[in-house]
Amino acid sequence: MSGSQALIESFLIEGVDTLFGYPGGAIIPVYDALYDYRDRIRHILVRHEQGAVHAAQGYARVSGRVGVCLVTSGPGATNTVTGLADALMDSTPLVLVTGQVGSSLLGTDAFQETNFVGITQAVTKWNCQVKRTEEIPAAIAKAFYIARSGRPGPVVVDITKDAQCGMAPFHYKKVTAIRSYIPVPDPDMACIEEAARLIDRAQHPLVMVGQGVVLGNAEAELKDFLEKSGMPVASTLLGLSAVPTDAPQYVGMLGMHGNYGPNIKNRECDLIVAVGMRFDDRVTGDPAHFAENARVIHLEIDPAEIGKIIPADVPVAGDVRETLPLITSRIERRSHNAWIAEFRECDRVEYDAVIRRAIHPESGHIRMGETVDAVARAYGNDAVLVTDVGQQQMFAARYFGFRRTRSIVTSGGLGTMGFGLPAAIGAKLGAPERDVVLFVGDGGLQMTIQELATIYQSQVPVKIILLNNSFLGMVRQWQELFYHSRYSFTRMVNPDFGLIARANGIGYRCVERREELADAVAEMKETPGAFLLEVRVENEENVFPMVPAGAPASDIRFE
Repeated sequence: MSGSQALIESFLIEGVDTLFGYPGGAIIPVYDALYDYRDRIRHILVRHEQGAVHAAQGYARVSGRVGVCLVTSGPGATNTVTGLADALMDSTPLVLVTGQVGSSLLGTDAFQETNFVGITQAVTKWNCQVKRTEEIPAAIAKAFYIARSGRPGPVVVDITKDAQCGMAPFHYKKVTAIRSYIPVPDPDMACIEEAARLIDRAQHPLVMVGQGVVLGNAEAELKDFLEKSGMPVASTLLGLSAVPTDAPQYVGMLGMHGNYGPNIKNRECDLIVAVGMRFDDRVTGDPAHFAENARVIHLEIDPAEIGKIIPADVPVAGDVRETLPLITSRIERRSHNAWIAEFRECDRVEYDAVIRRAIHPESGHIRMGETVDAVARAYGNDAVLVTDVGQQQMFAARYFGFRRTRSIVTSGGLGTMGFGLPAAIGAKLGAPERDVVLFVGDGGLQMTIQELATIYQSQVPVKIILLNNSFLGMVRQWQELFYHSRYSFTRMVNPDFGLIARANGIGYRCVERREELADAVAEMKETPGAFLLEVRVENEENVFPMVPAGAPASDIRFE
């Protein structure tokens, strides 16, 4: 069969049912072959290649499967680099197949030729170029194995046009191991024993949960550990939904705009148990003052993350789905009710200082927090939350609430504005049985607003809540707090979003008055197809609490 047919047959063997892509000259042979597979593989035609990668990320994050993209050479390929960087930072399993000029033209600066393997070495887990038809199946098998194994990440396979067109026998063998590649380290049993000993001795412990629990499908193992240890548990931004937000031991979100309790009390902890998280600077603040009185147990699949930011007293490298039960079986059953009660007191302080006015304002313009709260209540805290990046991201993470895992899709490490809209498309296609709601700002929406046409063409029923404050809100907040309110080029003069929504066949309503909000949310929810709810919110609202960049996490401020 042709190389293009071999590629698609390889996808089918790997269980691929959805592709996100955009055709072009160097990938036409694959698209021609794809025409005969329309009954077996769904192709989503995006409006920009960056949108293809973000959509594949959303698909992967909610489904637990590898997201797959297909684009052409040159600008088609380079348009994906931001998405690849985002996927690498957030450990999202992704395979991107790019077309390339014919092998005889490589290095000649041919039309739409770029050295894409060289360009993407820094933003992929692995990449390769295929110049021979018979090498396509093996390259794809290796790509899927590397993308999904160990700490997941994005992989690029760049295929020359002559390799796509050539003929060769088809042989496919799934990859289960690669020499010198160790995706999951074997646990050190001495470290397991030491971790159990420290846990049994701790008086003021805190479990910090990251996305590694979700990526490793270790939610049940975490639940068993928490029930036996009795410890309070906090979450990173990407770790949200690994533990239900109404769980009795859950004490909130860590980080710059996280909850007061876990941020202020880390200095009182005598033990930190970090599970599948990497101590990002947005979590630790000044690392010299983070949990400075605590011993640290770090459970992490990627040994390079252990000790990189916060020194680990007990490094537990390995798959948390394996290492957590090993620890659980060795610890005593305990409770830390008095210690958890101290976090609940912090909750009351935070509610009085911040939350009450954020979600129950008595006057003025509609607030972001109350909008998030209204949508969350309408969906019973049981929808997939997708966010763009900025103030709406932090308000949504703080006030949405989660009942089950894989319920948040957001750009964490790279903080990519424009991520939200295409990611919501992918999330809905990856979990069609679930409601998907997107919170996006007026700045972020306009970065990938062309994907509204993808929603129209592919009939993806996502619900979009546009929190429009006519500012680049998070930058404006920093300008207010740290740059003497010098609002340098952050005010937005926006188009008529209603006209744009209707031009793309999407339901629309705009709300400016608080009394209309509940009815508008209900209309959005009851509408069968896609819907854009624009909420004109307070122009100069700030998201608090906030830890200033580089300050200790305990220096959290309410205003």
